[in-house]
Parts: sequence; structure tokens; C-alpha cells
Amino acid sequence: MITYQLVIEGSYFSSANFDKADFTPESLICVDQSGIIDRVISVTDNDYQTVKQVAIDNNVLKQVPTGSYLLPGFTDLHIHAPQWPQAGLALDKPLNEWLNTYTFPLEAKFKDLDYAKKVYQSLIQELLANGTTTGLFFGSVDTNANLVLAQICADLGQRAFIGKVAMDNPEQTPDYYRDESAAMALSETETFIQKLAEMKQATGADLTAVITPRFVPSCTDETLQGLGDLAKKYDLPIQSHCSESIWEDQYAIDRFNLRDAEVLNKFGLLTDKAVMAHGTQLSDDDLALFEQQQAAIAHCPISNAYFGNSVMRVQAAHNKNVKVGLGTDISGGFSPSIYRNMQQAIMSSQMLQDSGTPAARLSASNAFYLATIGGAKALHINSGQIKAGFKADFQIVQDQYFELSSDKSSEIFERLVYHTNKENIKQVYVAGKLVHNNQGENNGK
Repeated sequence: MITYQLVIEGSYFSSANFDKADFTPESLICVDQSGIIDRVISVTDNDYQTVKQVAIDNNVLKQVPTGSYLLPGFTDLHIHAPQWPQAGLALDKPLNEWLNTYTFPLEAKFKDLDYAKKVYQSLIQELLANGTTTGLFFGSVDTNANLVLAQICADLGQRAFIGKVAMDNPEQTPDYYRDESAAMALSETETFIQKLAEMKQATGADLTAVITPRFVPSCTDETLQGLGDLAKKYDLPIQSHCSESIWEDQYAIDRFNLRDAEVLNKFGLLTDKAVMAHGTQLSDDDLALFEQQQAAIAHCPISNAYFGNSVMRVQAAHNKNVKVGLGTDISGGFSPSIYRNMQQAIMSSQMLQDSGTPAARLSASNAFYLATIGGAKALHINSGQIKAGFKADFQIVQDQYFELSSDKSSEIFERLVYHTNKENIKQVYVAGKLVHNNQGENNGK
């Protein structure tokens, strides 16, 4: 019999598809030594008790308490890591003022690596505590600060996709916070790629470098083309912003006489490994281009309420077979919780439908899919589902109204989506390893 790293006994929810979340009662979820789910054993299977007893004997059985449930870990597709100290600040300001008065001065502080370490330690702990097992991060311009972020992700056990931000257009970026030239932006990006690969090999952590033009306005043509070339050379993911606002959408047209998505595609930045944030202004033709290139969208519903000038058409994108997941957009979004963003995605979709967009409404099952399978597909990782062959990324979540409300599984699920907060997330696992514990036990890492 296989010796498992972890066996969890409990009931769980996992997306079946975009429109349906499945509930599975009492099961054993068996995690092998590489952090992959080897088997899910039903209580009716012949060897259930045998496997359970071996897990007890090996001290690897974790039992989910009554009134709590196992869920997949979440993927956050859009986090500006250095903006964590300003989360919730000045969100009533126009985007340009918000960036120049608050954001760029803050990000420039990350040359101080002690400051970077302090901030990133707090951020990663907070994300894990909120059930986020995989993060896609914009770092800062500074390569060394980005390596600090990567090391903290490695130390704390979060799966991380990290990009050194490239921004060199003097017309759209401040002189105190930008790459000195296109050559410098590209050289530092390549240095970061190589150093992160060395760190991954040395630590065994799940770290991936990401090509990261901040967005089209902040980059010269030479930088955009060079980043596209680096993405191809190293076969790496790409992240940026696309059609986030009316201003950004119009900027691409004024500068290139092309739509924002077309500009990214022109420079080799809209690929099947690309994740573009926001997309509130994407047209049907833009969505068709995303589908053709198999690029993904990071839907950031809280941030979009402040800076997006519209609601992203998630249903339309899904119907065109465009990959969509959720992002918090710290700090354009004030909350590090994907639960909070699931809730906002549902509310915003209702507003979109009420304003005249037909069939725009999202359900709790739709939002849960985006948080789990959608994000994992965008990053090409085998995560987001509780089934054999998938990464053992879990959260154990307490239904805080278990003793008061319905015990019907569909209604428990909706309660978890709408009511879960950080305090209800009792444990979080990445690849079978305990990375957050809200139960007073030893961490076990």
C-alpha cells in the first residue's frame, strides 16, 4: 500500500463545470509524497477503513470537523505585491492621480530590501490565510526586491508566478520610478528570469517568472517587442493590463491606431500563456482575438468598480471560450480575499444585466469556478479541483452558521461563498503541505 504524505477525511465541494459545483460526502482524499491527489476514496469503497487505519498508524490522517468542509485552494490572477501597504487608500481618486500621487512613490520604496521583506512577509501570510494557494504577482521595477518576494513565497509555501515590472516610457512614467531605457528593462527582466530559475532549483519551491509589461502606455515599442521576444525565448507566462478603462482603451487607439488587445498581440504578448487583467472595455472582436490566441482574463471585480468604468462581461467571455479567473488587484482592489471578489463578481454581474446586458448574471457556482478551475487553467496548472491527479491545494472552511441554517448541500455551498471570512478558514495546504493554520496546532512544514 502507498505511504501517503497526507490523508484528509471529510466532505468537500469542487467545481464540476462553470455552472455546477459538486458536493461529495465523507471521503478520504489521499495525497502522495509529491503533493498530488492519488485517490479519492468513498466511504462505500471496500478499502476505506483499511486506508484510514494505515493513515492513523502513520500519523497522517487529518479529519475535517463537523460543520467544516474541504474546498480547493484559490488562484489569484492579479496582485500588485508592492501595493499592499496602500490597500484601500485613495480609491476615490482618478486612476492617473492614484498612480502618480500614491502608487508610484510607494513602489519606488522597494529598493529598500528590508522594507520589501517586511511588506511581502505580511502580504503572503495574509493571502494564505484567505485561502489563496497560488498567486500571480506584479513585483516592482527593482529586481532584487522581486527576488525577496520570491524567497518569501518559497519560505511560506505559496505557489508563485512573479514578474519584474517593465516600464520605460518617459511620457507615462515618473523619472524617479522607471527603467532607464528599453535595454535596461529587457536586461533586468532577463536577469530576474535567470535568478528566479536558480532560486527554484535551490529551494525546490514552485516559482515561475512572468514577463510583465506594466501596460501598453508605460512601455516603449522597443520594450514591448523585446518582452514579447523574451516570452518566446524562455516559453514563459505573460501578464499585463488590457482595456482596463476608457482612458487605457483610447490610449492604444491614439498611439497605434489599434485596439489594446491588438497592440499586445502585435508585440507577441497575447499568447496562450498570457493573463491580461480587467478587460472591462473588451469588444466582441477583442474577445474573439483572446479566444484565437487562447489568452486568459483576470477578472478583478472590486478594482473594476473603482477604475474600470464598466463591468467585465464574464458570461460573454466564457461563451466565446475565453479563459477567465479572478484577481484581487491589490491595491486597486482593497481586499486580499478571493471570497470577497467572488461576491463582488456576482453583484456586479447583476448590475450589468440590469443596465441592459442580457444573460450577464453570474451564480455562486460560476464565481467559484472562476476562483478555482478558471484561475488554474489560465496558469496551466493542474490545480483547483479535488480529484485524482490534481495538486493537493486545499482549504478547510468552517460553515459559521452550520447549527442555524439548512443542511442541504447546495445551500451550505452558497453560505460558504457568501459568508466565509479569514477567521472561518481553519487550515490551508499547498501541494499537501500545511501553510496556514488557524487551529492552534503545529504548522508541520
